Amino acid sequence: MIRKSKSRSIGALAAVLVTLAGCAGKIRYPNFYTLSVPTPPVRDQSKPVLGSVAVREFDAPRFLRGGPIAYRESPDQLGFYEYDRWAEDPRHAVTGAVIQQMQSRGVFQSVYRFDGRGSPDCLLTGSIDHLEEVDQGSVVTIEVGLSGRLINLRTGEVLWQGYSAKSTKLEQHSVRGIVSDMSHELGSAVEDLVSSLQDRLLEPSLSTARSTEP
Repeated sequence: MIRKSKSRSIGALAAVLVTLAGCAGKIRYPNFYTLSVPTPPVRDQSKPVLGSVAVREFDAPRFLRGGPIAYRESPDQLGFYEYDRWAEDPRHAVTGAVIQQMQSRGVFQSVYRFDGRGSPDCLLTGSIDHLEEVDQGSVVTIEVGLSGRLINLRTGEVLWQGYSAKSTKLEQHSVRGIVSDMSHELGSAVEDLVSSLQDRLLEPSLSTARSTEP
């Protein structure tokens, strides 16, 4: 009896181990992704229009600040990829891309990330309003939206504010394809946003106003 019981115990233990091994084989680990915004081309830079500008880290809704990658099943319903996450807060990538784009244009004598120190002439603030996949039946699109505002810190005047939105139909139906399209559309949105800023600063009326400042 003892021998038989021991045999049954060993058999039961083996079955448990096999079950656990099977479960272990099905464990999924998260995949991590980063936005890779294209570097802006080198441009012919004219004489700077303004002095220094600090760029405060862009804001974003909580669901876009990192963690699982989001998608919209409808305009008012959000979903998240359980095993696909951002390796870095998208706000960091967007802020860095805006700084690079502004530096490449030479409108300001210096452009740097705001750290609470120093006395810049202007402050640029902004937000990521959209950065998600949108499902519309069989059609899947990538939506990117950015807004920004430039403030003269000496006078408190809002020198410029603008919005840039981009949308593209997803061709490669995978998370890797989603992130790739987000990076590309984000680069275009940043370029358009900074172009709007530059056009505003180079307007004759604004240039005349600056020349009359004490």
